[in-house]
Parts: sequence; structure tokens; C-alpha cells
Amino acid sequence: MDIRTGQIVRAPSPMESLEKQLSCPICLDMFTKPVVILPCQHNLCRSCASDLYDSKNPYHYSGGIFRCPTCRFEVVLDRHGVYGLQRNLLVENIIDIYKQQLEKGGNALEPPLKSKETKEPMCEVHEDEKINIYCITCQTPSCSMCKVFGQHKDCEVSTLKVVYEAQKSELKNSIDLLGASNSCLKAILVQMEENSKMVEANSQVQKQKLGEKFDLLYAILEDRKTQLLDKIAQEQDEKVAVVRSLVQQYNEHLQASIKLMDKASQTIDNCNTAEFLIAAKQLITEAKDTSKNSQLERPEPGFESMDHFTLFTEDAEAMLAKLDFGVSGDDDEENEEEEEEEEEEEE
Repeated sequence: MDIRTGQIVRAPSPMESLEKQLSCPICLDMFTKPVVILPCQHNLCRSCASDLYDSKNPYHYSGGIFRCPTCRFEVVLDRHGVYGLQRNLLVENIIDIYKQQLEKGGNALEPPLKSKETKEPMCEVHEDEKINIYCITCQTPSCSMCKVFGQHKDCEVSTLKVVYEAQKSELKNSIDLLGASNSCLKAILVQMEENSKMVEANSQVQKQKLGEKFDLLYAILEDRKTQLLDKIAQEQDEKVAVVRSLVQQYNEHLQASIKLMDKASQTIDNCNTAEFLIAAKQLITEAKDTSKNSQLERPEPGFESMDHFTLFTEDAEAMLAKLDFGVSGDDDEENEEEEEEEEEEEE
């Protein structure tokens, strides 16, 4: 008796225990021959082992690996797959003997029950009648009285056993279809997982290539920037040299003029009349010449401007802003030609 529920619990019969030992851990039914034995000494129907192998090896490569559903032992197969596993003839012989005993002794799984434990479904309309037929028209179990006098008298009926066997067979076929469908879905899932990994790997490759392309563009821009800066620096040095040369000339002329002024002033202040007249003529001539030569070469107007080094980057900026995948230089030229043709047509 179960202490928690207070119900009488019947101990399993030897035949029930035997059937449990002869049940496949995958399909949960009695082993279907041929039965194969795994290296871990557990048994499987060959068909179930094949389904398990196919689910782990959807592309049917030679050999393969799957785990025992009972103990998770890793089973390594050779090129013959599950057909390379050894058959368990002992289990197959036990199954044959068990089925023979069932045929001789009826349903050996159900031990004789006391009358009070026997419960058979009864008809809801005719309470004293057992349900012993199946109404095919209404798709429901019924009793003989319902067929003769009741609501199923005009319906097509059959025995419970015939309908049971038919629906059991149909359900097994549905289970087989589900198993095949599940195997297909598992293979698709494996393929999808591989596709996802390939997408990630290919994306990483393209990211690296894109980074290398932009690094190259950066390098080209830096190199071109250096060249243009060198041009500006070169002209700067040339113009500064010209200006400094003129500054030196003007300084020399200014110093000579100052010396001449000092000399003329000393002559006026320190010389008597005769000495002054002797030196004055020469000083006057030098002063006039120096005054005439004071207009030296000067830089041209706009000489200091560097505006001609202005860099117009609008076209390059527009082109860089339109950078995209799959667009080559030839496509850009064709697009430019089309735009020019459209502008000419508008004009």
C-alpha cells in the first residue's frame, strides 16, 4: 500500500519486468529486430540507432560519433556506420520466446485481477451494456444496444479491435513521420548554425579588408598632405629669402646714407670756408646720387599672398561620402558622364 495515497499498489509481474528490460530507450517499444549492442553493453533497435546516427551526421559522412541514450557513452562508428555494430542475438532470441509466450498465454502482462479490480467502460446511454463496438460514422466507441436501437442504428460500425489496430498503426506511422521530420529539422538547424558561423567568419574577413582599404586611403592622404606642405614650405622659403635679400640691400643703403649725412654735417660744422668749398662739391654729388638710388627693388603687389595654395576638396569629399560596397572607379566615371550629359541637356 502507498502510505501517501492509501491506495493498493500492485507489484510488477515478472513478464512486465521482462518487457521493460526488452524496451528500446529511444522508441520505448519492445526492441525491433535486428537489435545491436553498443560497446557500453546497452542495446538499441538498429533502426533507432540509425535515426540517432543520422541526426548527429546529417551529411552522411563516412563513420561518425553519437552517444548512448542510456549512459551517454560516446560510440565511435567506422565507415559502415550502425551496420558495423554487432547484433545481439541473445536479446533477439529472448524477444522471440517472449512473443511466443504471449501468443500461448494471452496477454501475459496483465495478471489475473479480482472482480472488484476489473473496470470496463460502460455505455452512458445503456448503463448495463459494455462498450464493445466503434461507430465509424460518428468516430466514437459505443455499445451493441446503441447500434440496434439507439442513435447509431443507421451508422457504420466495426469491432474495437479492428479500429484499435488501424488507429494504432496510423499513430505509429505518424510517429515515424514525426521522427523523419525531426531528423530533417535537426539537419536544417545544424546547417543554419554552420551558416551563422560562416556569416560571422566572412563578416570578420570583410571588416579586416575594409579596415585595410581605409588605412591605405589614410596613407595616401597623409603622403599627399606631406607633398603639398612641402610645396608651400618651398615657396615660403623662396619668398622669405627674396625679402631678406632686399632687406639687406635696404639696410646697406641706409647705413651708407647715414654715413654720408654724418660726413656732410661734420664738413659744415668743422671746416673753414676754403676746406668746405673743396669738399662740398663732392659731397653734393654723392648726396644726389645716393638720394636717386634710394628707390630700390620692391616685392610686387600681392607678393606675400599664399592664396594660390588653396586646396579645393569638395569633389573629393563628395566622392568619399559616396563610398559604398561594389562601386568601382569605372562606375564613378560613368555616373559623372551621365551627370554631365544631363547638365548639357538642361542647358
